[in-house]
Amino acid sequence: MLVVVTYDEFGGIWDHVAPPKGDRWGPGPRIPAMIVSPFAKRGYVDHTQYDTTSILAFITRRFGLPELPGLTARTAAFKAHGAKANGDLTAALTMMPH
Repeated sequence: MLVVVTYDEFGGIWDHVAPPKGDRWGPGPRIPAMIVSPFAKRGYVDHTQYDTTSILAFITRRFGLPELPGLTARTAAFKAHGAKANGDLTAALTMMPH
């Protein structure tokens, strides 16, 4: 089991880091998230860049589904601006759940 707790309180105006360039919709301000799972790394703060579509990327990777066109476009937009693509939550896990 993997539970992702996140919220968007329309924050970011207090953020000390500008969001990277992506596509015309973002990414926007950073939002907090917490992963709850027996597969989550204990006491670990993950600094991988994610967005809400990272949850979809994780699901498609975990179940071997074809990548969604929107995820492919988002990755291409980041790379076009010289940025790394967003993660898919696996960096925060000790192993891929079965």
